[in-house]
Amino acid sequence: MEAINHLIVKLVQLMPKQVVGFFSKKYIAGITLQEAVDFVKKLNSKGIYATMDVLGESVKNKEEAIHCKNEAIEVLEAIEKNKLMANLSIKPTQMGLAIDEQFGYDQILEIVKKAAEYKNFVRIDMEDSPFTDKTLNLYKKIYADYKNVGVVIQAYMRRSLNDVVSLNKIGTNYRLCKGIYVEPASIAYKDKQEVRDNYLKILDQMLKDGNYLGIATHDKYLIDEAYKRIKNQNIPIEKFEFQMLCGVREDLRDKINSDGFKIRIYVPFGKDWYAYSIRRLKENPSMAGHIVKSFLTFGKR
Repeated sequence: MEAINHLIVKLVQLMPKQVVGFFSKKYIAGITLQEAVDFVKKLNSKGIYATMDVLGESVKNKEEAIHCKNEAIEVLEAIEKNKLMANLSIKPTQMGLAIDEQFGYDQILEIVKKAAEYKNFVRIDMEDSPFTDKTLNLYKKIYADYKNVGVVIQAYMRRSLNDVVSLNKIGTNYRLCKGIYVEPASIAYKDKQEVRDNYLKILDQMLKDGNYLGIATHDKYLIDEAYKRIKNQNIPIEKFEFQMLCGVREDLRDKINSDGFKIRIYVPFGKDWYAYSIRRLKENPSMAGHIVKSFLTFGKR
């Protein structure tokens, strides 16, 4: 079945963009900021938190990066204005890190400063391996002066546990996820259970050192294992939260919420929805099967 789903992913990429958009909209909060705000309000009404992200990455020039920075600041302003239970996620390359490291740093620092004015928080996302060191260095440099910033660790990277041991010493706030970029086996685990095992090793290290962390996964196995650790180690509820993507495993999302744990949903929006949708399909090929099934069903109506 997995091979079939991977084949479907390739077929979905051949579909008209409008068709993919129609059936992937479950995973996107919309095109405009107002659509995203309305989406977050619905989540908040259920006691669910959000992290908002204007889609896009790897901008080509400084003008584009400045535009992206201004959009990120607009999100922070909208969160403050609407009193949303939400923070902001940003991608370093979207802010110009690939163009010029100092420029990217200055851009992100401006965003973090604005978030600090609103007593809000910025999550610096992790991208593919060419940017791992640059992202961590940028994060540490900003964190030295502003504590309302955190970073993402990808469990499939072989280096991640060592990174965490080092980052824990400064009190890093994490999102721990499996990782979605295609990386060579020399630097990334490929086997599903190997990734799970490393995820739990990293989770244990973070819990042991008392860092705040977002346990970001849709894998029920990992969620169950996290539950066990939280209970057995009497982890204070204010030291962690669970995190999930918009539109994915809403049954688990609602269970975590009803169990009394903080749950935060990643809420992406914006005009660059297509690249995000295709990347998520590659990460979770079963989603492509649902799209094709919906497409065939829709055609019979």
